[in-house]
This record gives sequence, C-alpha cells and structure tokens, in this order.
Amino acid sequence: MTATLRSTDSLLAAFAAEVGETADVAVAGARTRWSVGGDLASGAQIVSAPLGIVEYLPEEMTVTVRCGTSVAELHAELAAKGQRTSLPDRNGTVGGALALGENDVRALGRGMLRAALLQIRYVSAEGLVVSGGGPTVKNVSGFDIPRLMVGALGTLGLLGEAIIRTNPIPPVSRWLHAKECDPGLVQDTLLAPSVVLWNGTSAWIQIEGHGADVDAQQATLADLGDFAEVDCSPDALPVDLPAHRWSLAPNEVAGLVRDSTFSSGDFVAAAGLGLVFTNHPQPPRNVSPEVALVAARLKENFDPTGRLNPGRDANRR
Repeated sequence: MTATLRSTDSLLAAFAAEVGETADVAVAGARTRWSVGGDLASGAQIVSAPLGIVEYLPEEMTVTVRCGTSVAELHAELAAKGQRTSLPDRNGTVGGALALGENDVRALGRGMLRAALLQIRYVSAEGLVVSGGGPTVKNVSGFDIPRLMVGALGTLGLLGEAIIRTNPIPPVSRWLHAKECDPGLVQDTLLAPSVVLWNGTSAWIQIEGHGADVDAQQATLADLGDFAEVDCSPDALPVDLPAHRWSLAPNEVAGLVRDSTFSSGDFVAAAGLGLVFTNHPQPPRNVSPEVALVAARLKENFDPTGRLNPGRDANRR
C-alpha cells in the first residue's frame, strides 16, 4: 500500500518543505555510521528528520516514531511498558538504523530489522510525503515500500516517520561463557538463544525467557562445555566487538577460520547470522549484474535525478 500525501502533520510537512524538489539533499542523524556506502557528494544540503514518539500502543505492540528520534530514547519509553524493538542501539537515530539496515547482533532473540518495520512515511525525490505499508501486514500489493527503504541508505527516500513492531522484554536474561566449544552445536542444542558469540576458542551465549525455561536451557549445555554465568546486563555484550563488521553467509564463518582468513581472538562472530566483527574491513564484494540492474532501475524509479544522498551506494558497504 502506498499513498502520496499532503501531510497534516506539521513536522513532516516542514521536513518535506526543507527537502524541497530540486537540490541535492541528505539526512543526517547522529552520524555514527556516516561513511557507510561511500562519501556524500560535496554541496549536498544536510537536513534533519523530525523528532518524537507520535503514538505508542503497547497492547497492539506497535509504536509510531519520528525518524530523528534516538533509538535510546525510544527504547527507554518502551521499557517502561516492558517492551523493546529489534532496532540496534549504536547511539544513533531510528531513521539511521533503518536506513543502514544492519540487524542487532542479538537478532535471533529480538527479530530481524526488516520484519519489524510495518509502515514508513518518507519524503520522495519530488519533495512529497509518501506513505508505504500499514500498521498490520494485510493485502499488500506492488512494491513492499518499508522493506525497500531498510538498508537503502536514504537513496530512495528520506525517512520521516515509522511504525515499528515491538516485542516483550523477557523476564529473565542470562549470559553464559565457555571455552573450547562448538558454536554451531550450541545453537542447534538450544531452543532459541538470543545470540551465540564466538571468537574461535570461547563462546558467549545469551538465553532469555521465563526463569524455569532459562534454567532448563542452561542445563542442556552441560554436555557441551563448562558454561559459567557472566555478570552482564541484558542490553550489553560481555565481549567487545572489533570495529569492522563483515556480512557473510552463516556457513562461511567456520571456513574463514580454517583457511586462516581469521585467527582465534582476531574476530567475534554471531553464529547463525553470518555477522563477523574484526579489526580490518571486509574486502569489496562483487554485485552480480542482475542485482546491479535491479538496483539501478529502483533508483531510477524512486530518484530519477539522483538528488537523494548523492554519492552513496547501498551496494557498496
């Protein structure tokens, strides 16, 4: 579902007016991942998305939030009702997290980012407020606009407001650590771990749920290693993640250790997600001609003059 609107929301209308219709333009949030996708072309106007939580319906497990709002502020509001979202909190904004499209390292427990976005309202290349998706996922045809916008780095539209699915904060969250264990076997043994982190020798596992269920899951690990509880808050990580994030097929991670691309302790991987954090950037990946053609056609449809975030390329990460 898509619609072009003359917005009755004064903040979205002001955002659209600031974007305008012709000049090169980009949205800046907290700039925590500002360089991803390439350098912004010089001379582009910098604008900011509107701020604030518009509507929170805990009983419906949805929240409507303007995209300039920080993820930390959003999660603080939701936590008062015992809820959270799958948005990663890297000291950035809601719009920045959606535009970047990177899942939280605990996505197995919190959900995938693209699935959490139910509706998006953005400013188009023509300077119009456009709405895509809806509060519930029913009878959607044509482009799935919210999923297209996640990870597009603002090159298809400048994000203004989102409806995001929330999920409950589990009553118990427990971190465990063990040396010399197989992360794949750990993941297969547990019912639904929130994350299994592995650095080639040690593993850190977060299990969440009701107390009896967490105890039972921990007991199943006894045959796989000597797991000890770690004093770490649910929203923190018990191990520091290196600066550079690699995205791989999940089954490629062990192979990178075997072929000496990584050595033990040089990386931290999230088993089952294909995320690897290390101290050196991932080599450029070749995009197939077919994918490049689809991306070019989408860009032409959404931004024929190339004025939105010029210089950025969502395929170049």
